[in-house]
Amino acid sequence: MTEVLISIFVLIGAFFSLLAAIGIIRMPDVYGRLHAATKSATLGVISLMTGTFLYFLLVEGLFVAKFLLVILFVFLTAPLAAQMISRSAHRIGVSLWEKSSMDELEDSYPEEVKKKRKQQTS
Repeated sequence: MTEVLISIFVLIGAFFSLLAAIGIIRMPDVYGRLHAATKSATLGVISLMTGTFLYFLLVEGLFVAKFLLVILFVFLTAPLAAQMISRSAHRIGVSLWEKSSMDELEDSYPEEVKKKRKQQTS
């Protein structure tokens, strides 16, 4: 039964990692790519690390706290890093996908970025 549980975690992790890779390729703009990479890859890495932790705990009989620290570290830092990257991209004026319906943060652009974006759309 433990092998089945470990295999499920590893397969879920592999699936989410594959989903992240496909999302990075298929998404049209930097914001969608960051979203796909962050959400899916974080779940994938956490599932793989959980499966690895359970393998060492249940099969080998070793409690390896480093795996739990990796899970915590990835869970806390990956979404934060993606949010900061997307915020930086937005602040320097990286454009949204042309089929995006609205930009709720458009008012927060610096003036030179607003001028640049008006020239791009004209």
